[in-house]
Amino acid sequence: MSKVREVSTPASFDDELLSQCEPFVIRGLCEQWPAVREGRRSFDALIAYLAAYDTGEKAEGFVAPPEVAGRYFYSDDMEGFNFERQTMTVTAALDRIRQGAQGDNRESVYLGSVPVARHLPGFDRENAVGSLPQEVEPRIWIGNRSHVSCHFDTYDNLACVVAGRRRFTLFPPELIGDLYVGPIDKTMAGQPVALAVASAPGDPRYPRFEAVRSRALTVDLAPGDALYLPKLWWHEVKASDDANVLINYWWDAFRQGPDAPFTAMMLAMIALAERPRAERAAWAAFFDHYVFRPEGHPLQHLPESSHGILGTIDRDRYAQIRAMLMRQLRH
Repeated sequence: MSKVREVSTPASFDDELLSQCEPFVIRGLCEQWPAVREGRRSFDALIAYLAAYDTGEKAEGFVAPPEVAGRYFYSDDMEGFNFERQTMTVTAALDRIRQGAQGDNRESVYLGSVPVARHLPGFDRENAVGSLPQEVEPRIWIGNRSHVSCHFDTYDNLACVVAGRRRFTLFPPELIGDLYVGPIDKTMAGQPVALAVASAPGDPRYPRFEAVRSRALTVDLAPGDALYLPKLWWHEVKASDDANVLINYWWDAFRQGPDAPFTAMMLAMIALAERPRAERAAWAAFFDHYVFRPEGHPLQHLPESSHGILGTIDRDRYAQIRAMLMRQLRH
């Protein structure tokens, strides 16, 4: 396994930094957060700090028996899951995690992707990453020892560790075919997971994975550290302490309008995936030419004034093309 590259604290998360679409670590980015300082004092101190912001609104969490050991996954027959979904407040989840750390009851409790603005308003003013775009909103993730299956996000992600230690294991997007991805619509938390990543070496169910297992990137994060993950990078997350808290930020660094790339892929799937192989190959050539553009702009042989709707996509042209597509989709 290789290590993720480390960078100094950026002045901003701008196009020049993010356009490489490579993960990087920023050590100590959140070191001065009050939440990190309270967590270093004790988990009880962190609970008291977070409880002061808690609105009491409930969120859905995962609860699993001790034998799961924090690995939230499918049931053996892939028909269900090995955990239950329960609603609880942030403070209630923290209390259950504390109780588990102090006694023999090692149930796994995991409350993930909870919007801070709704559940802990004001926390973000005291604990902020100033170099992020102002409109990017934080989410909180809390739990005890856990093993979150390898998955991807459709947004760029900055993950900041508040309490506990976490190990991220990463794989680049182009390895999707070697990771043996599970169902796209029956998932634990929204995204499909890579079934092979947690398998033992030589598992006969996943022969292609053995050739890419060594391409994993790993990074260990301590409180105050942060990891930037570009969209579509596969990541497995293991929290190794009895109590763990993480804040993350999702945003699309290159958003041009309301339509998400993943939505475009799903539409292309229903329109093209089951056509004859030769026709799919023909469409792939057109997608490369007009969308992915390995040879540059498709009309670079013409003056820009002749590019029409293939000109630079500003707000007006985006709206024009989108309106044309919506008319076609209604038929």
